[in-house]
Amino acid sequence: MKFKRLKIPLFIIATLLFGVKTYIIYRFMFDLELENSMQELILFINPFVSAFSVFAISVWFKKQSRQMKFLRYTALLGTSILFFNLVFYRSNTDFITIPQLFQASNMGDLGSSILTLIKAYDVLLFADVAIIWYLSKRKQAMMAVTYPKSGKFFALAMSFVLLAGNFFLAEMERPQLFTRAFDREYLVKNIGVFNYHVYDAVMQSRVKAKRVFADESELPKIKEYVNDIQSNDKSNLFGIAKDKNLIFISVESMQNFVINNKVNGEEITPFLNSLVDNEDTFYFENFYSQIAQGRTSDSEFLVENSLYPLPSGSVFFTHGQNEYNAMPELLKEKGYFNSVFHANNKSFWNRDQMYKSLGYDYFYGESAFEVTENNSIGWGLKDKAFFEQSMKYLQSFKQPFYTKFITLTNHFPFDLDKEDRTIEPYDSGSKTLNNYFPTVRYTDEALKQFFNQLKNAGLYKNSVIVIMGDHYGISENHNKAMSKYLGKEEITPFDQVQLQRVPLFIHIPGSGKGKVMSEVSGQIDVKPTLLHLLGVETGNDLYFGNDLFSDDRKSYVALRNGDFISKKYVSASGFCYNRATGEPVNEEGRDIEGKIESPCTPIKGKVIKELKYSDDIIYGDLLRFMGSSESN
Repeated sequence: MKFKRLKIPLFIIATLLFGVKTYIIYRFMFDLELENSMQELILFINPFVSAFSVFAISVWFKKQSRQMKFLRYTALLGTSILFFNLVFYRSNTDFITIPQLFQASNMGDLGSSILTLIKAYDVLLFADVAIIWYLSKRKQAMMAVTYPKSGKFFALAMSFVLLAGNFFLAEMERPQLFTRAFDREYLVKNIGVFNYHVYDAVMQSRVKAKRVFADESELPKIKEYVNDIQSNDKSNLFGIAKDKNLIFISVESMQNFVINNKVNGEEITPFLNSLVDNEDTFYFENFYSQIAQGRTSDSEFLVENSLYPLPSGSVFFTHGQNEYNAMPELLKEKGYFNSVFHANNKSFWNRDQMYKSLGYDYFYGESAFEVTENNSIGWGLKDKAFFEQSMKYLQSFKQPFYTKFITLTNHFPFDLDKEDRTIEPYDSGSKTLNNYFPTVRYTDEALKQFFNQLKNAGLYKNSVIVIMGDHYGISENHNKAMSKYLGKEEITPFDQVQLQRVPLFIHIPGSGKGKVMSEVSGQIDVKPTLLHLLGVETGNDLYFGNDLFSDDRKSYVALRNGDFISKKYVSASGFCYNRATGEPVNEEGRDIEGKIESPCTPIKGKVIKELKYSDDIIYGDLLRFMGSSESN
C-alpha cells in the first residue's frame, strides 16, 4: 500500500516561518514590557494571525506563477516593514507612523546615524524570505495549490476568525485599546506591527477629514478650558525685559542629568553649572521635554506655540500650512525682527515651509555658513564654528530682535574628533552613552564662547538669553548603561520619566533676581513665560502653558503619551508613583486608603482632555477661525 506524500502549501510554510521570525523580533529585539501571561500569549499569537491573513490571499490566484510571485514579494515587503521598524525603534524606542513615511526628505540627512543602528546580524531577518524565494522558484509544482471556491472562502473565513479572536483577547487584556492611539507599544503588543500600521492608516485618514469638517463652533469650549487654567497667569516679573533682544538657544539632545554632575571625576558642564548660581539666571531643575515623534521639531513647536505636538509624526510636516499665533508672529507685531540659525538643510523637518507659518522673517540655514571638513562632523557644522560664524549676521540686526539658535554637535551618534575632546568618554557597555559626555562638554564650551562673543559685540546687556535642551539624547535602549552611570539597579518607568528632564536657563543680565526654580514645568510653558518677560500681553491668545513665574499655575506637566508629573505624583507606563520617593503608590496603583481609583486618576483625566483639545486645534486648523470667532 502506497501512502501519498503530504503536500504542504507554500502559504502555510510562509506563515509559520514569518510568524516565528516576527515573534522573535517582538520578544527579543523590541523592548516590549510584558506584565502577565495573557500579554505573552497575545504577543505569541498575533504574528501568526497577521501572517496567515496576508499570505492566505495567495489562494485566490488561479495561476500558480502569480500565486508564487505574490508570496515572494509579500514576504519581502513584510520583512522590509519589520526591518525599518526595528531600525527606527533602536533610535526612538517607538514605531513608525504614516506621517513619518512622508518625512522621507529627512532621510538623506541622517547619514551615519542610520548606519550605527543597523547590525550585521540583521541580514538573518531575510533568511525566511530566501527560503520562500527558493521554494517558490524551484519547487513551484510542489508548493502551489489550486483551491476550489469553497476552500478559498474557508481561508478567508479563517483569516477573519483569527483576527477577531486576536482583537477579542487584546480588548479583554486592554479595554478601550483602540482609543489609545497615542500608546503605540500597547497596540503593537496586542495586535501586531502589521495590524497596527493598518489601524494607523485608518486613523490618519480620519485625521485628514477633521480639517474639512471643522468650524468655529469647536472653539468656545476650548477657550473656556484655556481661560480656566490661565485665570491669573501673570507674575511680578511681567515686563522686566521689555524691549530687550531675545536670544533662544535650543541645545540638541541635552538632558538635565549632566548639570552639576561629573564623569571620570570631571565636571561635564562647567559653564552651565556656573549659570545655576548666577544672580542673573533662573535655572529650572524640574523642567520636562514634552516631545513626541517629531523630536527637535516638536520641541520648536511647543516653544513657539504652547500647543502640544501630535501623537504621531511631526506637526512641522503634517500641518506646516496651518494658521498659528506663534511667538515670532506676536513679537513681530511689537517691532521685533525674527530669525533662526541652524546649519542644516532648510527642508529638514520641513522648516522652510513651517517657519513662514510661524512668522519668522529669515532662516539662516546651511548655505549661510562656510562648512568644511575641518569644522564639521556628523550632522554638520560644529557648535563653536556655528556660533562664531553667526555673529556677523547677529550684529547686523536691527534691535530688538528675536533669534533662535539650534545646535548640532550633541546629536546621536555623538561623534567628536579626538582633538575636540576635553574630557574622556565614559566606560560602559553603551558606545552611545560613552560618547555622549564629550559632545555635551564641547557644546558647553561653545555656549561659554558664545556668551563672550555677545559681550564683545555689545549685545549681551540688552538681551535675554535662554538655553534649553530640546529632548532626550539617551534612549531607553541604553538603560543598562544609564543605570550604571546613575548608580541604580535598574531604570524604572519612574526613572524614565525623570530622564525626560532637560535644562532650562533664562539669563537676564543685570536683573539680579536669578534663582533655582524647583516647581515642575515643561516646554509648553516657555511661550507665555518669555512673552510676559518682554511685556507682551497674551490674553487673547489660545495656548496651554503657564507663565513659569506665576504663582497660579497648573499643578502638573503633561507628556505627549498621556503620562504626567505633578507636585506629588508621577504617572508612568500605567503606574502611579510617589514623586518624592519614586516608589509606586502600591502594587495595584491604589492609594493607601484602598480606594478603587489611583490618586493619579483625576489628573490623568485632565491631561487627556488637554491633549485632545490641543489636537483638535491642530487637526482642525482652528486658529484660522480666531478672528471670526472673536467678532461673533
